[in-house]
Amino acid sequence: MKELVLGLRLLMGAGRGSRVRFLLMVAGSAVGVGCLAMVLTIPGILAAQDGRKAARGPECVKDPKRFACLVPEGASFELTRTDPYGAEPLTRVFLARGDRHVEPPPGLRELPAPGELLVSPRLSEVLRREPGLAQLLPGAEKGIIGAQGLAHPAELYAYVGVSQDELEGGGNPVAFFGEEFAGSPTVDPSTLDIVRFTLAGVVLLPLAVFLSVCARLSAAARTRRLAALRLLGLSRKGTQRVNAAETVAAALLGAVLGLGVYEVANQLVSRVGVPGFKWYPSDGALSLSTALVCLVGCPALAWFVGRASARKAAANPLAVRRSAVERAPGKWGLLPLVPGLGIVAGYCVAGATGHAPRDTALSSILMPLAVLLVGIGLVMLLPVFSRAVAQKVAHSTHSVSLGLAMRRNETEPGGALRVATGLVILVFTASLVQGVLIELDQVSKHTLPVQEYRIPLKDVTEEKQRAWQRVKGVRAHAMVMQSRTSGDIDHVVPSISAVVATCDQLRGMLPRVDRCVDDRPVRLSDPDQLYEGDSKPGASFLFDMRRGDDRHAMRVEVPRETLRFSGYPGWPILHSGDVLVPPSALPEGFRPDQATLSLFSDSAPETVRAVLDGIGGVDPTTEVDTPGVVVTSLQQITVVKSLLGIGMVLGLIIGVAAYLVAATDRAVERKPQVTALSLLGARPRTLRAVQVAQVVVPLAVGLALAVVMGKLAESSYLVTGGGAIYWDGAGIPLLLACAVGAVAVAAVGALPLVGRRIDPELIRRD
Repeated sequence: MKELVLGLRLLMGAGRGSRVRFLLMVAGSAVGVGCLAMVLTIPGILAAQDGRKAARGPECVKDPKRFACLVPEGASFELTRTDPYGAEPLTRVFLARGDRHVEPPPGLRELPAPGELLVSPRLSEVLRREPGLAQLLPGAEKGIIGAQGLAHPAELYAYVGVSQDELEGGGNPVAFFGEEFAGSPTVDPSTLDIVRFTLAGVVLLPLAVFLSVCARLSAAARTRRLAALRLLGLSRKGTQRVNAAETVAAALLGAVLGLGVYEVANQLVSRVGVPGFKWYPSDGALSLSTALVCLVGCPALAWFVGRASARKAAANPLAVRRSAVERAPGKWGLLPLVPGLGIVAGYCVAGATGHAPRDTALSSILMPLAVLLVGIGLVMLLPVFSRAVAQKVAHSTHSVSLGLAMRRNETEPGGALRVATGLVILVFTASLVQGVLIELDQVSKHTLPVQEYRIPLKDVTEEKQRAWQRVKGVRAHAMVMQSRTSGDIDHVVPSISAVVATCDQLRGMLPRVDRCVDDRPVRLSDPDQLYEGDSKPGASFLFDMRRGDDRHAMRVEVPRETLRFSGYPGWPILHSGDVLVPPSALPEGFRPDQATLSLFSDSAPETVRAVLDGIGGVDPTTEVDTPGVVVTSLQQITVVKSLLGIGMVLGLIIGVAAYLVAATDRAVERKPQVTALSLLGARPRTLRAVQVAQVVVPLAVGLALAVVMGKLAESSYLVTGGGAIYWDGAGIPLLLACAVGAVAVAAVGALPLVGRRIDPELIRRD
């Protein structure tokens, strides 16, 4: 305890320069803790959103014997439809109130009556801006859903009151609201693992470096002061505790300040939001566990760093006071790099040889471990590699300024690298983010020129079908019928699909159709698809048809004439072996029992939005399948990209802050040496060149290593992701531009180290 008090007294009595460094350490710790708190609260924000989703989920009372919902007399019914509104989900819950009382879901005072509409605040704004969307939401707006019933402030959600006749038997009984788990979580657990992995690399790894830099501010001056205390009789452990007292005090004060900064930032950012990700301020409130991690973890890290940085002064104080040459950095720190690069290189070789790993469970463990080991190894490698480069350059150069700079880096390899490490880690992690964004882009990109809409035609009238076919934006349509099958597993009846369309409709949905003649059936064939084995020329199949209570079996014989077509890669609109049937071949007035209406339009987002609105205008409760556009997945990808954007911003803040803090500290430390060289006759231009070279050379070496290792880590991540892209050549120019920009910033930041005025007082004691 005496050593801790002594450390604090030395801090307060060591002059203005020491207090400025202490405030710099506090500010740095505050920035780091604020970023750490943001990362730690993201899972809590997602959990809060999923909790509100689960609380509003409709549930029924189930029969324990049949595991089916019981339908008591006077029950209420609900029908949920989720449609894409751009890349966002628009959820509509149709509620038909019964005679039995049902407690309303969170955010509502009571269930809406038929003709009433309750919407979220943002959906209310969208309806006023886009009146055409009202086709999907029949009824008059009677109120706003409260925050307790919405996942986030920007959610598009609506409760539509209807009668039970309007549901046409398509609803599900509802007895209460509240599920155990959210049916569609904000981010799936597997996707959340990607977020955790990326944020750990983008934020936590630079954060650890940054906090270590803050804890080692004014290292040279403090080491000399500690060596003096050791020579005055202070014990070895006591010397380490004295140094740790200052770093812990700064870290603890910075942690408290950082948590306060986070609370203010949460209130501001949550109200403004980030693109694709909104949350309520209460969701981002600090939890007890997050506060403990910040208030305990940051000072604990400072304690260990402070004790480690005082080890030299405690072990050999005379060498410190006499400014003995530092020992070369040990190579044991490179051990993490060997297994990390081994894992990364192994995955890259597997991808290059066509043996990409299929065991995702093992890869989900090895990849984060490899990235962590490579990141730590990169930090440990910088002093060793920089010293080796400095030795070779110093021996071979004939430039005075470059020689002086390399000799300084050779004797003190860790000085300039404290400035460079934050920027090096930032470039390394930026490559990882590129890999994650490439993988997400492969999942979310819709590259086809057409969009399909599939509507089941069971119990659909001919008038509705014709209305859907006339929706503005639809350029082609076809009805796909299924032949009669058997429910008996032991006696499987062969089955085929019949496509009811004209030749013009066929050309509107497919990229290539050979010579087609209307009014006669043909057998469809795509050379790029496997042919349906049941579709043999001459075989006949029955299609069940209905007209009111009348039943009819339409017989279709597979023709021998073949029509060749080409579909879109990866998207089989029609199948090889289907039979094209002209509309005139259908019995007049009869409707198929098993059929799907396929509508086709351009894939432009505004066209898709207009077609969906038109379909909803005919029947708002209809179920529409949009292949290639899974709106819940698109929403998750949008959220993940927003979280990665937050992580990159935090990583940039940490990297720049680490540079500014370390550069400022180094400027103060180097002033005595710069003053001594000035008194010896060195010109200011030479000194500026020395200072720039001292920073730029090790930084350039570190950034080159960061780009190479970052691209290897990115490629190994893409190999384990299972996508089609393994090697991201397009991202290299951006990384190189970032590296060059970092070198330029560091060079400019090194110039103020040399001033115009010489102050001999700086070297008076030496």
